[in-house]
Amino acid sequence: MIFKLGIVGAGSFSMFSVDAFLQNDNISVAGVFDVDAKKSGAFASKYGTRIFDSMDEMLGDVDINLIYISTPPNLHYEQSKSALLAGKHVICEKPAAIEPFHAVELYEIAEKKGLLYVVNLMQRYNPLYRKVSKLIESKLLGEFLHGYFENYASDEALSPGHWMWSPEISGGIFIEHAVHFFDMFEGWFGEGTLISSQKVKRPGYYRTFFSRVQAVGLYAGGLVNLYHGFDQPKRMDRQELRLLFERGEVTLHEWVPVRVNIKGLITNEEELIWLELFPGAIIEEIEKYEGENRICHGNFKEYIVDKMIHLEYGKHTKKEDIYKVILREMIADQVKWIHDRGHKRVITGLNGVNSLKMAWESEKKAQIIG
Repeated sequence: MIFKLGIVGAGSFSMFSVDAFLQNDNISVAGVFDVDAKKSGAFASKYGTRIFDSMDEMLGDVDINLIYISTPPNLHYEQSKSALLAGKHVICEKPAAIEPFHAVELYEIAEKKGLLYVVNLMQRYNPLYRKVSKLIESKLLGEFLHGYFENYASDEALSPGHWMWSPEISGGIFIEHAVHFFDMFEGWFGEGTLISSQKVKRPGYYRTFFSRVQAVGLYAGGLVNLYHGFDQPKRMDRQELRLLFERGEVTLHEWVPVRVNIKGLITNEEELIWLELFPGAIIEEIEKYEGENRICHGNFKEYIVDKMIHLEYGKHTKKEDIYKVILREMIADQVKWIHDRGHKRVITGLNGVNSLKMAWESEKKAQIIG
C-alpha cells in the first residue's frame, strides 16, 4: 500500500521530517497546506507537489490517506480531529493538544474508526534510548535512584513575538517541549507522579515570559528533575540527561542523544555484557579490585565487583544523521501497524495522551517565581 501524505504546516522542521519520511518507498507527498502561501510555495517547489488552499480541501482528496501535522500546538487538536473524522490516518507533532481531555478524545476517535493516530514522540526510536532501556531492564547497575534532564536551550531564534511565548498557542514550555522527556522517563521506568513544578518569569518586559521551568517527578522510586531554560545564545545550547543507579551512572548528551558516558562498578563477567550492548565502545579501567577490596556496600547492600570502568559510546555520531534515522524508523513502524494490526508499535496514541497529562499537570500546578 502506498501512503500519500498530506502535509499540514510547511515550516523548516516539516521539510526535515518529510525528507526522512520519503526514504520509505511506501511514502509519497500528495499535497501541502499552510496558511503562509510563501511556505506552501517553497514546499511545493521542493517536492513537486500540489498546494491546497485549505485543510478542508486537502481532506476532501480521496487519494490522500495519511496526514502529517506540523503546526503550532493550539491547532493540533482541531486539525487532528478533522483528519480522523475524514477517515485519514494521522501523525502529529508534539504535543497531542494543549488540554489532556482533547488528547483522550483524539485517541478514542482513532480507536473507534480503526485509524492510525500517533504523536511524533520519536525519542523512543533512538538506538541509544533502546540500549539504555536494556541496561535498566537487566539491572546491570542495580536499582534506579535519581535522574535529571537539563536543557540549556537557545532563544536566539525566538523573538519576543514568537508563538512559543504565548501559552494560549504553545501551552507553555512544559507542554510544547517537555512532553518528549516525560515520555522518555515513562518508557524507562513506568508512570510517574508529579512532586512539584516551577516557572520563572523573565524580568524587564512589557508582557509576562516564562523562559525557565522545572519539574520534579517520582519514577520507580527515584526522583527525576527536569529543567528547561530558553535564554542563551545558540552556540551555548546544550542538553544532558543523567541516570543514577546503585552501582553507577549513565549520561546522555544532546537533545537527541548521540553519545553516552557510563561510569560503574562491574564484574569481569559483566564487562562482556557491556561490550555486547555497546559494540565498539571505548572502555577505560579506572580502578581494579582484588581480594577483600572486591567487597563494597551501598543502599544497605553488599556488592562484589572487580573494577570501576568508564565507557564512552557514540561520540562521532552527528545529531542530524541520527535524527533522520529516528524519523525514518518512526514512520516505518507506524505504517507497518496499518498493514498488520498485530504489529507492536514502539509508540502508540496513548504515549501522546500520557506525556501530555504529566506536562499539563506540571504547567497548571507550577509555582510562579519572580
